[in-house]
Amino acid sequence: MHHALRSCFLLLAMAGVDAGIEARATTQSLGIISPKKGGSVAYDMNASGQVAAVIKDEKDRQHAVFFEKGKMIPLDALDETESEAKRINDKGEIVGSSSRKNGTWMAFIYSKANGMQELGTLGGPSSHGTAINNSGTAVGFADTANGEWHAFLRQPGEPLKDLGTFGGKVSYASGINNLGQVVGTATTTDGFRHAFVYDAARGMVDLGTLGGRYSSATAINDQGMIVGTSEMPDRRWHAFVHDGKRMTDLGAIIGTGNSFATDINNAGHVVGTVDIDSIDLRVSFVWRDNKMLLHPAGKGLYLTNAINNQELVIGATYDRGLNAATMHSNTAPFVDLGGTRILSFNMVMMLLAGIGVIFRKRFKGLLFDGYASRA
Repeated sequence: MHHALRSCFLLLAMAGVDAGIEARATTQSLGIISPKKGGSVAYDMNASGQVAAVIKDEKDRQHAVFFEKGKMIPLDALDETESEAKRINDKGEIVGSSSRKNGTWMAFIYSKANGMQELGTLGGPSSHGTAINNSGTAVGFADTANGEWHAFLRQPGEPLKDLGTFGGKVSYASGINNLGQVVGTATTTDGFRHAFVYDAARGMVDLGTLGGRYSSATAINDQGMIVGTSEMPDRRWHAFVHDGKRMTDLGAIIGTGNSFATDINNAGHVVGTVDIDSIDLRVSFVWRDNKMLLHPAGKGLYLTNAINNQELVIGATYDRGLNAATMHSNTAPFVDLGGTRILSFNMVMMLLAGIGVIFRKRFKGLLFDGYASRA
């Protein structure tokens, strides 16, 4: 075995010992059964344990489902080919969208009481629903009559409201809290995409970036704390949390890879993922109690789509396919990035990345662990 590789494995073993035997992350499968050769992904779970999820068939097409106490309700619409379920509120209302055979998509809200309700568009052929709060107010994005994509806000019983852009042609809303504040992404006049927060009093407010050209907001809690990701000056991507005044760089705390925050709960716990391209490593993260917890995909969730106020992280594991699962946000990780451990963890990551570079140079043009395609 290559000396550097042996050293790498030794360091990884030491990291595992330092974190303790109990540091192996555990997940809980939701038991959402998908077709053979398919998969399942949970996108959100409310306080009652009701889940918004999708199952994937053998052709990798996704279909929205409502899942509760072991029972699954397909959210099928007429003439549908695919669908997605994005968020669920405490009343069990799910927001999502479904695709038609003609290629258009339509945002919907589903509830047991009212079934599927289409939300319409902003004058164009398609719309997508992305988030919903406890009052049933939904957000997403839709085609306009002139072919642009704009973020929308939809109050119960009212038509979609166009939230506009920062002078560009594209915007999309990704999250809404119970105060009606909306977050998302909108293009500027020069074509760059910036994270925004919207409320009725101020309209759309630009949240800026961490020094790069782009940023995107994905979720907001009831305290007005916002999460998302921003490009850095070196073109890397870092997860952030915004407290209403400034943007804090969570990627700097993680210390390696491209990081993306996907959700935040009312306690201020943030979840997301880290992709370390140089070694093909996916890591999920939880930021809580001023501590960064990292879970390599084989030890925790591969996808972290949401975190609810019961401190459950919702997403999917991966083992020859995706499987809808949850994990408690304080689950002990493979390595706890707190105190002195962050240095040893980063040393391991740097060594792994260095080995990847050596291999790519040595075997350039040859098939070796998939590196040739990126060499």
